[in-house]
Amino acid sequence: MIPSRYPEYLVAAMIIILAPGPSVLFVIARAIAWGKKTSVLTVLGNVLGSFVLSTLVALGVGPVLERYNLAYIAVQWAGGLYLIYLGLDAIKKRSVHASDMTNQGPVGPTAFESIRDGFWVGALNPKAIVFFAAVLPQFIDIESDSVTLQLFFLGLTFCVLAFISDSTWGLLAGTVRTWLSSSQHRLERLRAFGGFVMIVLGVAILYSAIVSS
Repeated sequence: MIPSRYPEYLVAAMIIILAPGPSVLFVIARAIAWGKKTSVLTVLGNVLGSFVLSTLVALGVGPVLERYNLAYIAVQWAGGLYLIYLGLDAIKKRSVHASDMTNQGPVGPTAFESIRDGFWVGALNPKAIVFFAAVLPQFIDIESDSVTLQLFFLGLTFCVLAFISDSTWGLLAGTVRTWLSSSQHRLERLRAFGGFVMIVLGVAILYSAIVSS
């Protein structure tokens, strides 16, 4: 069940997790507005949403990849190009995203609302969708009969790593919330860096698709 390229996958997963995308920015925004507890509960909901998403992708994409090699190549190209688009869009709209992070409203959410809101951000996160559908398949043993199980395992690994990483983001942001919220430029640079990482990962996926085709 554990793919032979699992160590390489861990590196790729951490790169995309650490890049400040929609989920990380949402957690940081909650930490700035309402503190550490809200941010960690938001991360919990976010990871639950991501786990549901990764399971659906594994069940839907796994059987297709087992049967059609062309689908595997198409997923690589589509995922790589979309990651580049997301990265460029993040850099272009960094000012808007930074403003949104400091406008979360005057009333803090309840524990249930934090988990619920985080769940939907995780389940509908375009970065996560692309990662589960396009990046994960590159690290499976395609000749194996357990492609779906491999995808499920890699998705679960991603969610565990994401919980650890995003919770750390939230705790750090909650600790320095005043410092972060006092400068829009800091938040803009954070968003731009996340966009740059997504572009690099997208280019790497396209390169891998070209070399393997």
